[in-house]
Amino acid sequence: MTKTYAEINEKIASGKAVVLTAEEIIDYVDKNGLEKAAKEVDVVTTATFGPMCSSGCFINFGHSKPKMRISEGWISDVPVYCGIAAVDVYLGATELRQNDSANMYYPGEFRYGGGHVIEDLVAGKKLQFFGLSYGTDDYPRREIRTMFDINDLNQAIMTNPRNCYQNYNVAVNTSNKTVYTYLGILKPRMRNMTYSSAGQLSPLLNDPLYETIGVGTSVWLAGSRGLVYAQGTQHCSDVERDENDVPVEGAGTLALTGNMKEMNPEFVRGVSLKGYGVSLALGVGIPIPILNETILKRVTVRDRDIQACVIDYAEDYPQKTGKVLAKFTYEQLRSGQVELDGKKVAVSSMSSYNKALKICNLLKAEIEDGKFLISEPSQRLPLNQGMHSLEIKGPAK
Repeated sequence: MTKTYAEINEKIASGKAVVLTAEEIIDYVDKNGLEKAAKEVDVVTTATFGPMCSSGCFINFGHSKPKMRISEGWISDVPVYCGIAAVDVYLGATELRQNDSANMYYPGEFRYGGGHVIEDLVAGKKLQFFGLSYGTDDYPRREIRTMFDINDLNQAIMTNPRNCYQNYNVAVNTSNKTVYTYLGILKPRMRNMTYSSAGQLSPLLNDPLYETIGVGTSVWLAGSRGLVYAQGTQHCSDVERDENDVPVEGAGTLALTGNMKEMNPEFVRGVSLKGYGVSLALGVGIPIPILNETILKRVTVRDRDIQACVIDYAEDYPQKTGKVLAKFTYEQLRSGQVELDGKKVAVSSMSSYNKALKICNLLKAEIEDGKFLISEPSQRLPLNQGMHSLEIKGPAK
């Protein structure tokens, strides 16, 4: 039994589509069987919410009078990249505030940065822009300082090179000192463990071989209608996978874009990571069309079916040894405690399962109301792609 994208969209447009979340579909298939469920269910919604460092936005201010080609710029004292065009800038989520002492007084607090600016923009707050230029004949202005909010901008386009990591590391610290990481603060001697995934709700864990999620796929990006514009950076699909084709380590990634003027501030939050830096927590929802029984079977993946690798962030991660201490399922991790080397270790998540589930339901409601159609990818994500390391060549050490 197969369906087409056109058939599913026709049902969505007429308000007749059957839509379930990635959590609901598990019990539904258990109760009704795979064949019957594949006939009845049209779309399954997946989602994730958590820090996604490789995020940012393009902003267009419009021209001042007289005109100016901005060569240096700051929003609320956070530097923006100006090497694009006269009044276009790019703001990265991990950019630090000007004069932030970073880790000079270790561990740094990183109270405000690019991710917080993006949060404030989406929330509609007034921010200050300061720009400098060397001046040209056609762009004579050399300095500008002004207040603005997102409604004053011509465009505010979130453009994220790497989001929605398909599985990821679980972090632990075996050393005798505290370690500060992008996965949070790791206490000495394995006194805690952290991870960042929505597990059975996560988009690429429900489409492990990229059969429906690809370039051109429509996504729910913090409430806006976004899309996948490319494979994400560090997309590495040639990895170890379980019998269900789900990777047990970091694998595929997505490059996402969407209109910030349409976003819900609840799902765009700046993050301060002590001793590490700043980031952006982001909510992403992706609908998976149930084209056949194989795709349906993949979206019934459970936390107990998904493993993740435990890595020592005191030694093995920074030195890139490749050593894995253990593997745990997300069912074990979500229990809040696991046993490693005979020791009970407390586990916490950097991502929010509850917010991911909320996104699944919000996206489900939009599809049921006929407001969100499914898009067929124009290009599949690479399935057998590895990832190169940076080889240090020449005199540099």
